[in-house]
Amino acid sequence: MSSLTHFDAEGRAVMVDVSAKDETDRIATARGQVRMEPATLTRIMDRAVEKGDVLAIARLAGIMASKRTAELIPLCHPIPLNSVTVDLVCRPEDSLVEITATCRTKGRTGVEMEALTAVSVAALTVYDMCKAVDRGMTIGDIRLTHKSGGKSGPYENR
Repeated sequence: MSSLTHFDAEGRAVMVDVSAKDETDRIATARGQVRMEPATLTRIMDRAVEKGDVLAIARLAGIMASKRTAELIPLCHPIPLNSVTVDLVCRPEDSLVEITATCRTKGRTGVEMEALTAVSVAALTVYDMCKAVDRGMTIGDIRLTHKSGGKSGPYENR
């Protein structure tokens, strides 16, 4: 049985022991989107949503969520993050907001879950702030697009 498993010898769930792993610079980027009616996107771009600046609040929510990933995802390690960026770009041609989050740390385990959590919560925040005018929004295509650092090596999925 691999030492990097979420199960002990009796098959019970446990947090993986990463103490023997080397500390390395680790970076992960995730991306996702919120698709909406064109009029909803126009309101976001014009900062005409009654609840406030959707993009600024979603950015902050994503950053805050990344720092709490271990509280949200069972068996996920608490990781000291060195930096988190969350970028939201309006794409009028596709009637969506594209969200990209990058997390960085120097540690023994990666930050993929932190980046994915940041994107997910930022997307949910966009939905929450705009649901009064567009309940048909869809959140999707959330995926890891880049990972570096660690034993498994780099990963790219643009």
